[in-house]
Amino acid sequence: MNTTASSRVAGIERKVVLVTRRTRLEELVARHNTLAQAKFYVEHLGADFGDYLTENEAYARSLRITVQTLQEWGRYQMLDRSMLPNFVFSPSDIVVALGQDGLVANTLKYLDGQPLIGLNPEQSRWDGVLLPFEAKDLSQILPEVALDQRDVKTVTMAQATLSDGQALLAVNDLFIGPRTHSSALYELRYDGKTEFQSSSGLIVSTGLGSTAWIKSVVTGSMAIAQSMGIIDPSDAPYRYESMPWDSPTLEFAVREPFPSRASQATLVFGQFGRDDPLRIRSRMPDTGVIFSDGIESDFLRFTAGMEATISIAAVQGKLVH
Repeated sequence: MNTTASSRVAGIERKVVLVTRRTRLEELVARHNTLAQAKFYVEHLGADFGDYLTENEAYARSLRITVQTLQEWGRYQMLDRSMLPNFVFSPSDIVVALGQDGLVANTLKYLDGQPLIGLNPEQSRWDGVLLPFEAKDLSQILPEVALDQRDVKTVTMAQATLSDGQALLAVNDLFIGPRTHSSALYELRYDGKTEFQSSSGLIVSTGLGSTAWIKSVVTGSMAIAQSMGIIDPSDAPYRYESMPWDSPTLEFAVREPFPSRASQATLVFGQFGRDDPLRIRSRMPDTGVIFSDGIESDFLRFTAGMEATISIAAVQGKLVH
């Protein structure tokens, strides 16, 4: 097959949507108005401004190569990550994300089965678990994806659905708790049991997210128990095993549960599947929120009396590899 990029491959014409993000330097310039003021701010704090320039140059270089490939391809559209919540993807779109792993995860939850290609703009900087390719690989990958001849990894996503019908997807994890450093008060129903709890919130993780936030919570808990002699020292705190990306189960952990006369702390960790969702009823007057994948600005209000059903989402992500 001729691997030169073309939007019309064997009679198939598919648009590519390129999702980009601002670099740290661009964020600073937007905040401080000029490059000189941004440089002054960074160096005043004792940081290396040259690193910001290097990162920006590497991203710009990868972006140029990517855009050149897409110009040869034909139909394409560029989209800043800030526009994702309001953008409507076509079912036949091929999506490309140029950035860190977080950009791929953030993009994936706005898709409905469209294939997503993750491009690493700077391999020496980003490990890129979700970024298996570089910009230079795109011209070869696109024709294969357009013909469905490229393998994809299926990603299980989580969904929080409120009693008023609002819903939020998560690629890595959901946080349910207070929006400030106060106590999360709620009623938790799991495995046929119900418990009133007070904690700093719950984490619900997908298979993809099981190497991240929830691993930190579990690892810290095991290390504390080990240091107190509650578990055998030979049970190293790093024995926590992550789940596969397409795992048919979700995992939850309660952060800093506080037992008292009015609250219990026995339902603090577990797994659940599609047929047995986790149910949580808020007891927080006005501070309760649910957000996903660490994006606190995109949240659902979870105030007293509202019930959240946490389940496996019907839609699955598809990552090209």
